[in-house]
Amino acid sequence: MKIFQKYNVFVLIVFFVAINVHSQTTRAVQKTKSKTEVKKNKKNKKNKKKKTKISKIDLSHWKVTLPVANDKGKPIELESPEILDYATNEKVKPYFYNDSTDGSIVFYAFPNTTTANTKYSRSELREQMVPGDNNTNWTFEQGGRMKGKLAIEEVTKDADGKYHRVIIMQIHGRLTNEQKELIGAKDNNAPPILKIYWDKGKIRVKTKVLKNKSVNNTAILLDDAWDDDEGYNFPTEVGFRKFTLEVKVEKGKMVIILNNSEYAVYEGIDINRWNIFENYFKAGNYFQSKDEGSYAKVKYYELEVSH
Repeated sequence: MKIFQKYNVFVLIVFFVAINVHSQTTRAVQKTKSKTEVKKNKKNKKNKKKKTKISKIDLSHWKVTLPVANDKGKPIELESPEILDYATNEKVKPYFYNDSTDGSIVFYAFPNTTTANTKYSRSELREQMVPGDNNTNWTFEQGGRMKGKLAIEEVTKDADGKYHRVIIMQIHGRLTNEQKELIGAKDNNAPPILKIYWDKGKIRVKTKVLKNKSVNNTAILLDDAWDDDEGYNFPTEVGFRKFTLEVKVEKGKMVIILNNSEYAVYEGIDINRWNIFENYFKAGNYFQSKDEGSYAKVKYYELEVSH
């Protein structure tokens, strides 16, 4: 009888110890699960925050031209202050919009409505030193700097399987009203001294050179006084990766810098005499194709200008 009682006591002790261990194990598992769930929730919240980014590019000194027409048949354009509300403008959003996953502004262009003096469409920014005013510009003597971080997101290929070209930055010349009257021009348009292309994955630079280095100060204002140079390709292939481009100009000198490490420097009489023109910066997607179904998307993550 005593042996039986002792056995019962032993069984009860083992039973209570087992329950206690199970209870502690359960609490430990629950605590671990709780910590894991907290970490997952924090991670999910962090990921949600990462997925919503707003562009920090200041558009107050820019005008955008889009590849679609307004009710007058001309390309839609927005300047300050309307351009500041581009993200909520339904007419603009398909062609000039935010990518909230990486904080970029996307420029989408395809063959459609064009501006005067060109056969190609664009989704492109035009600098306005005074917001809303195209008549205040700068000369090389005054100088200027533009720097951007960008990438080609998508671009179509031609019938030969080669990627279509895109102009991603420009310095465009402009006639003053007096110069326009002097040569009898129909508008204030002057040649672009600089065009920077994304060309089959490489960055290609084109500039202008005088046909006659001793041309006078009236004839030099005509488009016919200038010719295209042979162009220059930076050695590095950027492909579809992010890259930085910087353009610095001063009287008699123009420098283009790729990824803060490769330089193209332009000096000499052509650049010196270019000082006769006013200028403005351009940036975005000036798409160089008329092929049916072709298009390109250019992303700008950063863009700044100073004078």
